[in-house]
Amino acid sequence: MNVLRQLDRILRGDALDRGPTGRRLDFAVAPLVVLAVLLAASYGACMGAFAVLARDTPEWRQVLASAVKVPLLFVLTLVVTFPSLYVFSALLGSRLRLPDLLRVVTAGLAVLVTVLAAFGPIVAFFSVSTTNYPFILLLNVAVFAAAGGFGVTYLYRAVARTAADPRPDDESADADPEEDERDVRAARRERDRDTRRVFVVWVLVFGLVGAQSGWILRPFVGSPDLPFTWFRPKQGSFFEGVGTSVRGLFGGQSR
Repeated sequence: MNVLRQLDRILRGDALDRGPTGRRLDFAVAPLVVLAVLLAASYGACMGAFAVLARDTPEWRQVLASAVKVPLLFVLTLVVTFPSLYVFSALLGSRLRLPDLLRVVTAGLAVLVTVLAAFGPIVAFFSVSTTNYPFILLLNVAVFAAAGGFGVTYLYRAVARTAADPRPDDESADADPEEDERDVRAARRERDRDTRRVFVVWVLVFGLVGAQSGWILRPFVGSPDLPFTWFRPKQGSFFEGVGTSVRGLFGGQSR
């Protein structure tokens, strides 16, 4: 239950305030990661529900496959993109050390997957009420986009507030009588702006890598016209798939 309270504090923004240790985002990372995996898996199961309800013969394996692949999607994307975030932050002299970066990213992803899980029942409802495959695909794309928007907003706020916390070396610089206090503060503000710019670029990279990772790991929904398979052959891209689904929604069925 403690991890649920931590998640509640993150969602309400209370975790961005200084905790008992004087640090922001003061929470246990490992339990929150486990909870985030479970939330992502629950949304994956809702995605796979379409393969159970839209076929003459229900395909329960798709529920299991999607429940496994949605958490895998985030793990794969994070593994690919996190090293670049750390290196760029270090090169620009960010005050966010590796533990801080992990906490910020973990909190942002926790918000994202919580929003996904909240949308899960809605996705399951439409899976019950329609057999339109392109519509379900685009609905899931829209849900991921909305959840990503909430996650990015929280991430940016977390970076802005966490990066603004002074480090011991900053305090010693302020205490040095030979340093011009205004110059020190201006340099600190510039460094914080650079940190936020790094995160903006990283979020774009994370989104692109995540979209293509989702394409590689497809299917998540399961076309009613195709037999079950864990993975589809490598062809096209995520954006081509979205375009095909849009054409299919207003024309014929899309695979």
